[in-house]
Amino acid sequence: MSTQQGEDEKSYDPSDTTLIFVQEPDVLEPPEFDDPDTLKAKMSCGHAVKPQSLTAWCRSLMDQGQYEFFCPAPVNGTNEKCNKEWPYTEIRKLALLTDEEQADFEETLPRLAAIRYCEYKSCPGCQSFVERGDLTNLCVSCAVCAAKKGAMFEFCWQCLGIWTGRAPRSDRCENEGCANPDVEKLAECKTITLSQVKTPSGEAVQCPSLRSCPTCGLLIEHNTCACKMIICPRCKKEFCFLCLKLKADCLKTSSHFVLCTIAAKQTSIPSWVK
Repeated sequence: MSTQQGEDEKSYDPSDTTLIFVQEPDVLEPPEFDDPDTLKAKMSCGHAVKPQSLTAWCRSLMDQGQYEFFCPAPVNGTNEKCNKEWPYTEIRKLALLTDEEQADFEETLPRLAAIRYCEYKSCPGCQSFVERGDLTNLCVSCAVCAAKKGAMFEFCWQCLGIWTGRAPRSDRCENEGCANPDVEKLAECKTITLSQVKTPSGEAVQCPSLRSCPTCGLLIEHNTCACKMIICPRCKKEFCFLCLKLKADCLKTSSHFVLCTIAAKQTSIPSWVK
């Protein structure tokens, strides 16, 4: 059996015959931090990891809203990634997740998946979950309330008040103070430094800490590590956290670790047309 200790002390049991041990660098850590004496195990794609780095890497992705894990190892020294999916069952085993960590992963991953596949909120009338089918319309009806009251019940997806004014609308209802909280978050976000992305003079790049995905509108934070590209956990589109262009468009005139243009704080949320 493999040992399961604190995250900083995790190590594989050399006698664990269910794992394949290799003398290769950990793909989740910079080469300069590699310790050749530390035991590493092979993932199903063939790349090597250590339990503590795998745990930390998965947590970092979950903090960004991602619930699927794909091998980030470069292929043959290029910018292309291995990108083979690492299923949770494999991660649970090779990350040596503790019981507490397993409980956290198994509560968080389904919730993140639900956010990806549907947009739902709690109805202000009955507290049941309601899915918004039309992402361009803030006026939403609740079938449960309608059945209980014998009349249509409509509420505002944005302020969660009873709907007032004309419908459909994509900006707001007529309730006083109705405003998009996500737009307010974008306006009030702080500035972060992407330490791995450089200006022509070699300085680290600064930008807003919060972005709305240019495809589906989901709010996303950058962990400040690695390149400027980020994958939206909901629509799966990869875009540049600096200029907000899709990856393919940004890379026509730039590269992963080089400054392009820095878009200002966003003032609106795109509507996702699935």
